[in-house]
Amino acid sequence: METINARSWVERFIKTVVDQAGELTELDRRAGDGDYGTNLRSALRRVEANLAGVASDAPDAVFTAVSDGFLNTGGTSGPLFGMWFREFTRSPELTTAALAEAAAGGVAVVQRLGKAEVGHKTMVDAMVPAAEALTAAAGRDEPLAEAVRAAASAAHTGAASTESLLAKRGRASYVGENARGVVDPGALTVALFFDAAS
Repeated sequence: METINARSWVERFIKTVVDQAGELTELDRRAGDGDYGTNLRSALRRVEANLAGVASDAPDAVFTAVSDGFLNTGGTSGPLFGMWFREFTRSPELTTAALAEAAAGGVAVVQRLGKAEVGHKTMVDAMVPAAEALTAAAGRDEPLAEAVRAAASAAHTGAASTESLLAKRGRASYVGENARGVVDPGALTVALFFDAAS
């Protein structure tokens, strides 16, 4: 059975985001205040520093390092991602059921704090379909690798849907029609996270 190592997953996520930081910053420049890429890189530098002090590859230890890195970052998205990742710390092993529960819990926290719904052009537009895909996969008792691929696909579809939306929450809501035609960078980051699992 194909397994996923939490530390390797996070390391691939960091590399992917660093490689695409320019694109993420440009999306935020067009639809927000342009600091998203900078804040994201700052968070990931903290994550790397935290991980260097963690000997265990257990998901609860790894995702605690990730959560803490984001919680100590400025902007709006950093703390929201930090709380989302906090839900991934609740299981000492990665299984389809555990990941589905974490993703669903993360959505609930982010929606409670950020007041965003699907269609508001935020990270929630990718988080919700990813969580739903994982929950469905858990119900079918699918292997973890297949479940995460389904979550990544759903998250990408959700992120792509934000391009045509008029933002109702977040920084993009301040710029009105200027943000239409731009993919939400937070939603894209969620998709990149699930991509990095495989």
